Amino acid sequence: MIKGIIFDLDGVIVSTDQYHYEAWKALADREGIYFNKNINNRLRGVSRRESLMIILEKSQRKYNELEIEEMLNYKNEIYRNSLNKLTKIDIMSGVVELLEYLESQNIKKAIGSSSKNTMLILDKIGLKAKFDYIVDGIMITNTKPDPEVFIKARLGLGLQEDECLVVEDAVAGVMASHYANIKAIAVGDAAKNKKGDYNLDNILDLIKILKKGL
Repeated sequence: MIKGIIFDLDGVIVSTDQYHYEAWKALADREGIYFNKNINNRLRGVSRRESLMIILEKSQRKYNELEIEEMLNYKNEIYRNSLNKLTKIDIMSGVVELLEYLESQNIKKAIGSSSKNTMLILDKIGLKAKFDYIVDGIMITNTKPDPEVFIKARLGLGLQEDECLVVEDAVAGVMASHYANIKAIAVGDAAKNKKGDYNLDNILDLIKILKKGL
């Protein structure tokens, strides 16, 4: 019996992909590094530093650690400034209804995100209080596809692997879920690539799955 759902944040609860893209593009343009949407897609579900390393693959020069730290801070400042625009309107379709259903069924809810801006984002969209436990990038050492974030979220809910589901939009996140021995509900890009145990076009279809039982 499913007693808890662990949600990724970006691309599942709210979409900040465009803000990430614009911030990385600003950095790449400043450094004269080629960057486009295809490269940006490779950054989904991975840490800020790992994302920068992917971008720097296109660079013609090497950067020292001080320069890398400066670039990470530069990108994050642009991104965090963009987050000030977020409101409840930016919550993804079906999310509020799904959370209300889970609450009505006494199913616990957690966030398992690699983003260090998770708390800020949840504050901006007014959903922080809706979750029983939150794991963000500040709390973990390893980013997806490492399962650490989902293991911590599961333990925070006090549940076993077979009592949880993970909702993810990134392939790396689905892999992390499987490494954590938790079934994955794939939405967005992960669903298009048929990577989940269940691949949904609409996140509200999760209600049907829960009603049928797993």
